[in-house]
Amino acid sequence: MIGRRTTYRMADGIRVPGTWRHAFIRNGDYHLTDLFIYADGLIDCWGLVTLEEFEEKLRSGWVATELPDGARASGFGLAAWKFGEPRSWHTPELLLAEVRDTIDELNGRPDSTDRCLAAVDAFLADRTEEKRAAARAAYLAIPATQRHYALGDMDRKDWPLQVLVAGVGGHMERRPEVEVTQEAHDEAIAYFEERDRWIAERPSRVLADGPAEPVAPAIHLYQSYPLKPSDDPGTKGLRNDYPAPITVDGVTYPSVAHAYWALSIADAAVGSAITAESSVFEARKLAVGAPLHDGWEHARTAVLTALLRAKYAQHPALARALLATGDATLVYDDSDSAFWGDQGGRGRNWTGRLLELVRSELHAGSAGVLPGATVAPGH
Repeated sequence: MIGRRTTYRMADGIRVPGTWRHAFIRNGDYHLTDLFIYADGLIDCWGLVTLEEFEEKLRSGWVATELPDGARASGFGLAAWKFGEPRSWHTPELLLAEVRDTIDELNGRPDSTDRCLAAVDAFLADRTEEKRAAARAAYLAIPATQRHYALGDMDRKDWPLQVLVAGVGGHMERRPEVEVTQEAHDEAIAYFEERDRWIAERPSRVLADGPAEPVAPAIHLYQSYPLKPSDDPGTKGLRNDYPAPITVDGVTYPSVAHAYWALSIADAAVGSAITAESSVFEARKLAVGAPLHDGWEHARTAVLTALLRAKYAQHPALARALLATGDATLVYDDSDSAFWGDQGGRGRNWTGRLLELVRSELHAGSAGVLPGATVAPGH
């Protein structure tokens, strides 16, 4: 299970999602470390390897699943110790199976648990012993460490699943001395029928303030030079340096970027020069190195929020372009700032986040929830 353990690596400018888990590397002594697993099937076990190469690392003991009594170990440079009566939950085959499942999960493909439940559904639809045998084989293909969680039922664990795939007169996988009775089998059938009803109803169960549909894919607002006015700029119109003049406190600025830089500067004369400059590039050059207002770093998000609100209030066509992004995550390029831009996942993307805030306000205004944030209808 990946849970919240999400990470990534950059490969040829592409962000490859991944996750990690703890493992022991045997390099002389044993080292407790993190094993990084990526969606493209590469695994970092003190060096990126393919899945096939990882299997060899397991077979050779480089990635250790056997921990000998008395062997020396260390962990993350924090401590060192010797194993005393160690017990390992894994074999090379079991760890490899879990890693394969993780790669499937990272890619949104069915993993061994999903394949087992699909086989169970096939058996319930056509209750032949052939289909039961297929379901049993699929159950046994789930890594033993994960079978408990196959149904996502913390009370019953996988007990109904064991009973179902064993069949009447069969024996439980973890309790081979237990013979499945007709009563126990009927209970397992009833469990799965109820589970199917619950799953069928689940799509209609939406949190009170949650979206009824899946979230939209992220939209990348790429940096582009130069930006020129257009009747249909698309998402380029959402850039702060797009030439959409805004008027704030009686002053008209050629763009949000002009306004932001001009307002940041303590010297009023430099601020006026920035405002008068038509070129975003030249305006930025004037701002670079000029003294900022005291405490600007604490005020800047509020200032940009106000400027964005002004832009989309004063340019209904651009407001409609922003609304057209739905609920997509807005990833904003800014090569100059890891605070305002995403920078390949390393930045904080505050511009994108504030655009999403203003978009939400516009949606609220259009719905009549937030008066004053309405958008003029399209032509």
